[in-house]
Amino acid sequence: MKKYLLLFIIAVFAMSCSKKVEVKGKITNGSPLERIEFIEASGVATLPLANIGVKNDGTFSGSFEAPKSGMYMISYGGKNNLIYLKAGQNLEISGNGATFPTEYVITGDAKKNNDFFTASQKYLANYAQTVNMNELMTKDEATFIKGIQKVEADVNKNIDENAKKFNPDNEVIKWKQNDIKATLLSIMSQFEMMKKQMSGNPSFKVAKVFTDYENKLQENKDALLKEHPVYRQFLLSKMSPDFQKYAEAKSKGKTDVTTSELFNEYLKGKKDVSQITKDYLLAFVMAQSDIHPGSPVKTIDKIKKIIDEDIKDATIKKDLSQIQLAVNGLKIGEVAPDASLTKADGKAYKLSENKGKPYMIAFYASWNPYIGEATVPVLKEVVNFYKSKMNFVFVNVDDTKDQFVKTSNSLLKGITGTNVYAEGGLNSDIAKKYAVYGFKLPNFIIVDKDGKIASRSYVNLGEQELVEILDKQTGLSAPKVNPNVQMQAGFGPDPAVQPAPQEPAKAQPAQTK
Repeated sequence: MKKYLLLFIIAVFAMSCSKKVEVKGKITNGSPLERIEFIEASGVATLPLANIGVKNDGTFSGSFEAPKSGMYMISYGGKNNLIYLKAGQNLEISGNGATFPTEYVITGDAKKNNDFFTASQKYLANYAQTVNMNELMTKDEATFIKGIQKVEADVNKNIDENAKKFNPDNEVIKWKQNDIKATLLSIMSQFEMMKKQMSGNPSFKVAKVFTDYENKLQENKDALLKEHPVYRQFLLSKMSPDFQKYAEAKSKGKTDVTTSELFNEYLKGKKDVSQITKDYLLAFVMAQSDIHPGSPVKTIDKIKKIIDEDIKDATIKKDLSQIQLAVNGLKIGEVAPDASLTKADGKAYKLSENKGKPYMIAFYASWNPYIGEATVPVLKEVVNFYKSKMNFVFVNVDDTKDQFVKTSNSLLKGITGTNVYAEGGLNSDIAKKYAVYGFKLPNFIIVDKDGKIASRSYVNLGEQELVEILDKQTGLSAPKVNPNVQMQAGFGPDPAVQPAPQEPAKAQPAQTK
């Protein structure tokens, strides 16, 4: 039996107008191969807003449009942390390459808010070690509620103390207070589910003292919904049993129905749920369940229709459309967007110059870990096999043209094709049109002889589906081998084979820490 579970809750102690946030700083012992990214922590999907390079001396600078003031995820070198940013402010941040951004130092505009946040997080980390949550979960309801109330009181006391010490903006204090409420609600949901399972009674209900406290924690529902993804998880957990029954009944005898379709229809019958709540919850389920690489065209079209017709909030609609484009790529059959590019000699170049012959667009950057040993040898094999029947355009998205020249001369020497630079790198016009992000590099897209998109975007040249598209566009027939191996890529074994970079399994919602 297919299970239409909306989520699994993991309870942990956690954590307007678009205006630019200007970023600068230094990472001692920082690596130019690592990038700094910022992601809105309260959004419905985790697409990076900025991808900033680190220079050889560890310094960096950049800017990005902040959708609103609030919590953002900052990542570097496989580590991440939360940071509170206000739209329009300057962020001066520094740290050590070994610990950044798990540990960071802020000066300037953002200092007081993040000093408060850092102190609050440090207290939570220490406090969590003093609370035996597993033992508390085994208690009766009354004892459990008293324990949870004590946790809330202790944490709020610390928040008040830190507020007096650091004098942060009021909205940061409110965010932290709501953060603990959302976390406690998730813990309470786990407790309720566990007690229901232990009772063996499908009609089991918690006592009034439990629901009263649960309602008290939700007094500010709008802020919890819009700022804390963990609260959205809590709401979904409350709906899960009812939705499971609904989905089983509605999907009986059907093989191609998606979770998003079922949940969308389920929500339409919930008259007591506000439209904005429906939008956030549906977006969460869509991102988790049905927006992922390799989705059939039919599923992609279904999801797009739901986004267009049933999501009412303009910001959520836009975010979902962007994540679907980033994950699934441009629609096959539509005209490939043109863009102004530059050759190494400074001459202008446009993709439309290839019309009349199929071509592959290959996006790459010097800092991407997979572009060297794992991709270049097989790329050379692909080009040599198909170059008589199609063109190849290598689009560099490094930060500067000088770096493009160095990278293309080093990596692509001897490989037939047109080497061009996208001014602005990942902020360039072409990167935005083709939804190219750091996590999707290298990136390969096929365009047919009529200038129309012929494939989704791939990060693995060895995927059999991509090989079949190349064969179809050229009339050639490549040898068939293991499609999961990047170095083979359908063109013969290689004793130095390395794992291929994989596309993300699914679009992930932003999480608080």
